[in-house]
Amino acid sequence: MSQYMFSVFPYENFVDLFLVQYGWEQCEPLHAYGPHVRNNYLFHYVISGRGWVEIRQQDGSMVTHHLSGGQGFLICPDLVTTYCADEHDPWCYTWVEFGGVQAQYRLGLAGLNEKHPLFQPIQPDMALKVRDELMFIANHPQASSLNLMAHFYLFLDALIDGSASKQRVRGQSQRSFYIREAIHFIEQYYKNDITIDQVASFCGLNRTYFSRLFKEVMGQTPQDYLAHYRISKAVELMRNTNLSIGEIAAMVGYPNQLYFSKVFRKIHGLPPRTWRQEDQLVTERGEGGGKERNV
Repeated sequence: MSQYMFSVFPYENFVDLFLVQYGWEQCEPLHAYGPHVRNNYLFHYVISGRGWVEIRQQDGSMVTHHLSGGQGFLICPDLVTTYCADEHDPWCYTWVEFGGVQAQYRLGLAGLNEKHPLFQPIQPDMALKVRDELMFIANHPQASSLNLMAHFYLFLDALIDGSASKQRVRGQSQRSFYIREAIHFIEQYYKNDITIDQVASFCGLNRTYFSRLFKEVMGQTPQDYLAHYRISKAVELMRNTNLSIGEIAAMVGYPNQLYFSKVFRKIHGLPPRTWRQEDQLVTERGEGGGKERNV
């Protein structure tokens, strides 16, 4: 009989990085999940046993990876994925779903992305650190949000430090300084009609170099980062206030409500009004509904 533990995290107060849900499961033989598409990143660490994961790439091709204890696999947003336990030696894994404007960047430091989704540790003991932090999160759903986020950061640190494919970043201090300045500017002035030219000028860089540097470090363009940051703030307001969609749009830097709705739909897949209604229904139901809920 399958055994598992599953919890959902109250993530609305986090923007840069946030947990969505987490747990562990001892699977039955041939227990499968999918085909399914995720809205966030989902990482599984295989504690024991074996299984496989099949991922449909953006070009439509299918790639299958076979894993065993001590390895892990990343599922990226918007990719159709199926994974299944071995018939004779079904895997036991612990998993975490997460997102945030820095998620892609942090995973990139570990060398993980949609084309390279497998975590292979440099040494076995380094994999155990990844396992231990994930299991702490899975087994302490009653801990405070800050406590769980602290262990989530420790998990990411262990993942980056222990990954055989982690990036070797040179000149990181100067590059990080510029990116921190850019992020600080965006966090301070996202409510205004700011441009990427203004952000680059604030950092003392020309736009072309700044945009290239930002994408190299953060894994996304500054335009995308600004849009995701604004929409994340809009989500907070939609959940915690009764303000109209138009009022919220203006408060996060989109005086044109139609354009705000277009950006919101591109990120969340739904118009803001529909998203708000569905989110309220989920909240009223107590956010139940089974393992690895799609959020």
